[in-house]
Amino acid sequence: MATRKRKSMAEINVVPYIDVMLVLLIIFMVTAPMLTQGVKVDLPNAPAEPIGKVDDEPLIVSIKADGSLYLNLGKDPKKAMTIEAISDRVSKVMRAKSNTPVLVWGDANVPYGQVVTLMTQLQAAGAPSVGLVTEDEK
Repeated sequence: MATRKRKSMAEINVVPYIDVMLVLLIIFMVTAPMLTQGVKVDLPNAPAEPIGKVDDEPLIVSIKADGSLYLNLGKDPKKAMTIEAISDRVSKVMRAKSNTPVLVWGDANVPYGQVVTLMTQLQAAGAPSVGLVTEDEK
């Protein structure tokens, strides 16, 4: 007598789940680069430890090689601003949420004095600490 193999109810077809997972992966891969706001700068390379997890989204001030300044806040984050306007906006944010981190994306070709001046203005605006963003040397 021939024995027939029966499919048990415990076997689940996982192919549809894999398809859904791959579609979600593609969606995340396409949308992730769009989530980062800022201005393209040539960051300096430096070995540094990443900043720990922060609850609030950081304020990012970008300084390009030509010295133009940008803030990732407002209607047009790709519009150059004066240091006074940036200082004013950072001051308003710090009054509302004093634990908001402030980061500087400084181009590698910006003179050191301009970065120090920017950091001094940000601290005067109420930022308790200002971090510098660098790229890993890898």
